Amino acid sequence: MNVDLSHTRTLIEKYSQRKGALIPLLQEIQAVYGYVPEEAVQLVAQDLSIFPVEIYGVLTFYTQFYLTPRGKHTIRVCQGTACHVMGAKGLFDYLLDKLGVEEGGTTEDSVFTVERVACLGCCGMAPVIMIDEDFYGHCTIQNIEATLEKYRSENTES
Repeated sequence: MNVDLSHTRTLIEKYSQRKGALIPLLQEIQAVYGYVPEEAVQLVAQDLSIFPVEIYGVLTFYTQFYLTPRGKHTIRVCQGTACHVMGAKGLFDYLLDKLGVEEGGTTEDSVFTVERVACLGCCGMAPVIMIDEDFYGHCTIQNIEATLEKYRSENTES
């Protein structure tokens, strides 16, 4: 895949004279592309005279960074104790199967990325999923279906 690196070049210029600016630079690169493309890593390494492995060390240490394209919407399925007891594993497995992805994977149409999270802090609403910044409690396969459809139709309208 070809990535337009003009945004990366602009960001490198912005941060090149700032000491300790690798993480903010990578955060801005990710904000532009939705992930940190390999081509951007190579350009940053070259222009800042650091080894790519140093950049990958940062990218793989912090969970905020993604190395592959993400879906327009991120579905996070809580796996905390209350959610687990209320059937969250079954919901998670259902979503993976229904959307045809593996854990952390993105659908072929790039609409959804599905992640497992340790706890969303909404135990009283278990089981809980979060799509982007929206929480959905007392989830069942039936109401997840309706929720997914809402996001799918939103995607076709835009």
